Amino acid sequence: MPYTQPESPFLKKKKSAARTDKNAPSRKKSEKNYADVKKGGGTGAAAGGGMTEKGVKKYKRDNPGSKLQTAVTTPPSELKAGSKAAGRRKSFCARSRSWKSERGKAARRKWNC
Repeated sequence: MPYTQPESPFLKKKKSAARTDKNAPSRKKSEKNYADVKKGGGTGAAAGGGMTEKGVKKYKRDNPGSKLQTAVTTPPSELKAGSKAAGRRKSFCARSRSWKSERGKAARRKWNC
């Protein structure tokens, strides 16, 4: 019989119990913290693909000290090169390059990627 260490990373772990934290923000679409994805284009909350300003405010209320921010929706031509907003936008666009779903495409439109 082979020897296995009790805390080996290769052993199957038990599935964790359902989230029990009642103070965590709701991720339900029905609470309107996320914009609905609508086919056909558009940008911003009308197109979906990200948290709305209302959703971000609720998240910050429920999680004091959070640094969550809304999308950088300013057109790239109006952003000052090297600014924090330009850096955030560039970083997001690089991370989300492979997003192919409707929600991902809407988020990339919102960020002007």
